[in-house]
Amino acid sequence: MDPVQNPQGLTTKQAILAMIGISAGLMLSALDQTVIGNALPSIVADLGGFNLYAWIATGYLLMSIVTIPIFGRLGDYYGRKPFIVAACAIFTLASLGCALASNIYVLIIGRALQGLGGGMLIGTAFASIPDLFPDNKERLKWQIFLSTAFSIVNALGAPLGGFLTDAFGWRSIFYLNLPLGCLAVFCAWKYIPWVRHTQSNDVSLDWIGALLIALALSSFQLFVEQFPKDGLSSWVIWLASILMGAIVFLIYRERKIKHPLLPPALFVAGTVRTFFLLSTLAGSVMFSLLYYTPLMFQGALGFSSQQAGILITPMVLSITLGAIINSKVIRHLDNPNWLPRCGFLLLAIACFCLACSTLHTHFYLLLFFMLLSGCGLGFILINLTLFTQNSVTKNHLGIATALLQSLRLVGGMLGTAVTGSFINFLYKQNLEKTLINVDQQQYITELSNPNILIQTSHSASNELPIGLAQQVLLDTLSLGLLASAGICLIALFILWRIPPIPLFKK
Repeated sequence: MDPVQNPQGLTTKQAILAMIGISAGLMLSALDQTVIGNALPSIVADLGGFNLYAWIATGYLLMSIVTIPIFGRLGDYYGRKPFIVAACAIFTLASLGCALASNIYVLIIGRALQGLGGGMLIGTAFASIPDLFPDNKERLKWQIFLSTAFSIVNALGAPLGGFLTDAFGWRSIFYLNLPLGCLAVFCAWKYIPWVRHTQSNDVSLDWIGALLIALALSSFQLFVEQFPKDGLSSWVIWLASILMGAIVFLIYRERKIKHPLLPPALFVAGTVRTFFLLSTLAGSVMFSLLYYTPLMFQGALGFSSQQAGILITPMVLSITLGAIINSKVIRHLDNPNWLPRCGFLLLAIACFCLACSTLHTHFYLLLFFMLLSGCGLGFILINLTLFTQNSVTKNHLGIATALLQSLRLVGGMLGTAVTGSFINFLYKQNLEKTLINVDQQQYITELSNPNILIQTSHSASNELPIGLAQQVLLDTLSLGLLASAGICLIALFILWRIPPIPLFKK
């Protein structure tokens, strides 16, 4: 099929089937952002490698972060259909690889390939809607549909992951992607028109910039994981050197080339740069909650993975609820900055309350704390997008929006990496001190992996001082949640200094 300038002759049926392909592909990406959270403790309990816990999440995020801007730009040149089809196929095959993984390293590679497919989808799928629906009213209707579907699948991911893990084992969450992926590949290949807005083959894409971004992010993650373990070892110093060198060369290159992947104009002092920072901070808190509260609920508080899924659900659902409330209220405010301010305040309160939870905190109270965090995120995420789009020129609108999404994932990657290193280090240190104090140091090695706490029904673990280890894990995770609350207060202080954003000026 040859590319076209416009999708002429596209019938209603073809448009709907094309949207099914796009929607199914995006649902793959949305589902795997949340369905994995409740399965993570069971995965590392089965495959081992608790020290690589964060990489199961951050491997996906790292690949997505790098590929979103690259394939967004390639879609502008070559049309989006080839990349949507390829993304769905890659994601489906990677899901099969994850389901069949025999060790933690194979799983991490599979998750990284899923991130590659997910980044390709996010970078191209939403931009396909104007290709399919040139009429503004139709375009808006389908944009709302896609956003709503994305949020619903995000919300269903957590409880679904808990249910499938309890009922069929953690591998079932990856097998679930296979029929959806096959449907997405078929509909995308057969019904999405190949629209190409330019016939120029002179593609000026900043591949070196993309490589430098990947090098900087991966070396930073390795640095924050290795530094607490090894201190200033030669390996850690090398990682720090690679990180600084990649950042310096990236800044130099992006200032010199004609078509930078990261336009320097968006990073000069001003409100847009501040919104990028706020998006990074919000992402770090959001993904830390998504990936580490399941460990708290299951490992420290003793809930099943299905119950943990129920606890996570209000957070994801109330992000949509907060966005809906936001859309009703924002037009009546003289200063719309109040809404994201309230969002960061609610998120800080939720993190603080979760940090103060004990082994006897009621299930429904935890449910309320998670709902509160989601409402806060709903006020934050949608407004950062609106504020950013309102603060840039039209020629930077697309790249600014993409960078905002990418930096949220950067925040998520850094947040989970730092939190993972922090928890892994402090848990082992505090566990050793606690068991020595009660003269039960013979259990240190067996309890050093907190996933044994998820297997308390095993007869071998009934003799272990499980209650002490649960309390140590809870205290450690509480410190991480207090750090997240502190990040929210820092973001609130930064946001407070931003002048009102006039969203509805003529």
